[in-house]
Amino acid sequence: MKKGRRDKPGASFVALDRKLIFRCESFRQLSPAAVTLYIYLKAKFNGSNNGAIRFHYSELEGVKGFCSPETISRTFKELEGAGWIKRTHVGGLYRFQNDYQLTGQFDDRV
Repeated sequence: MKKGRRDKPGASFVALDRKLIFRCESFRQLSPAAVTLYIYLKAKFNGSNNGAIRFHYSELEGVKGFCSPETISRTFKELEGAGWIKRTHVGGLYRFQNDYQLTGQFDDRV
């Protein structure tokens, strides 16, 4: 492979607007765990899968601040309650998984 060439086009980072971080009061009121989970969810967004973002609790194993499934569940509820994400498909305990949508309602208010 040639130097400086990527396998896949596109950015490999998660963009958060500075205005969102410094001026959005709703963002500033989120817990550190909720901010971390939001960044992980936003990293799974590829531009065409909004509403079908699937996230497994096991993806947060070893991430600081997420020591139990109850913490992860509470953090999802916090993001939903604040309006940052919306659950589009309710999964079951073992067989199916939840699908999420990033609402983006705070992106234009900053």
